[in-house]
Amino acid sequence: MRAVVATHGHCFDGLCSAVVFTRLLRALRGNATQFQYLSCGYSPTQRPLEPLLLGDENAILDYRFCATDRLDWYFDHHRTGFGNAADRAFFDARTSSRDYHYDASYSSCTKLVRDVAESRYGVSMPDLAPLTEWADKIDSAAFESAEAALDHSHPVMQLASVVEHHGDSAFVSRLLPRLLEAPIEKVAVRSELGSLYGKIRRKKADFARRVRKHARSLERVVLVDLSGSELESYGKFVTYALYPQAMYSVIVARLENGARINVGYNPWSDRTLDRDLSSICGRYGGGGHPFVGGISFPPEDVQRARHVAQEIALELDS
Repeated sequence: MRAVVATHGHCFDGLCSAVVFTRLLRALRGNATQFQYLSCGYSPTQRPLEPLLLGDENAILDYRFCATDRLDWYFDHHRTGFGNAADRAFFDARTSSRDYHYDASYSSCTKLVRDVAESRYGVSMPDLAPLTEWADKIDSAAFESAEAALDHSHPVMQLASVVEHHGDSAFVSRLLPRLLEAPIEKVAVRSELGSLYGKIRRKKADFARRVRKHARSLERVVLVDLSGSELESYGKFVTYALYPQAMYSVIVARLENGARINVGYNPWSDRTLDRDLSSICGRYGGGGHPFVGGISFPPEDVQRARHVAQEIALELDS
């Protein structure tokens, strides 16, 4: 049997969700199952998923729902998991006959897949508990401070950074079998991953310098415009470490394949989240969680991305 697994690419939770799902499907269908992994993103260059779901069984993990009868499995926890009401209606009409699982209360998709595997299918995977715990911690930013979130001295934190930068379909397909066979901390110390992280670390330092140079602090928001030149690396939580008084962060950057706005809530601020960032980003074609979201734009729309970032910053500052 051939299974096609489409998962959120360049995302540690997306990778780990695929690891846990692979273990589940092998337990149900046998080890002879052959897997093809697709790394999905929200950039304008992302191909439509339906024509790619050509397996005997097809799954989408940690990514927006695709309303097609080709889809057999679905797991997601994003508030914006459905692009429109018709997609949600398609999902609801088939939950009794398909293996569709959506729960926005979960802090990670990996944990959702693990819990459904145990409670519904009786498939326990204690050896993947450390992988699940790391995915849950990183995706929910469950760190004691912004500085701790930026501390990449642990090999698994370095691995997560490598996945965020290099996690296309080919990379996921190479790395995932290792995570099925060996503990995550053992996989994380492999020399080739350390070499990749070394290059990323230097780029992250450059990102922090650019944030300091281009950030503009408002009342509740720090707005950072990095669209003047192409960005090679993006560092999460840097704005919160540099501007701890900021409640929200809005960053607009020019990337290789277009422009990107990242919007986030500072979980270490002394103020309570009072906006749903996924809904705000959803108005502009993006999405995410209540506390973090993103919007992608094609290369020709960099100026519009700047304008939208300013609109969002002013809205959050009010």
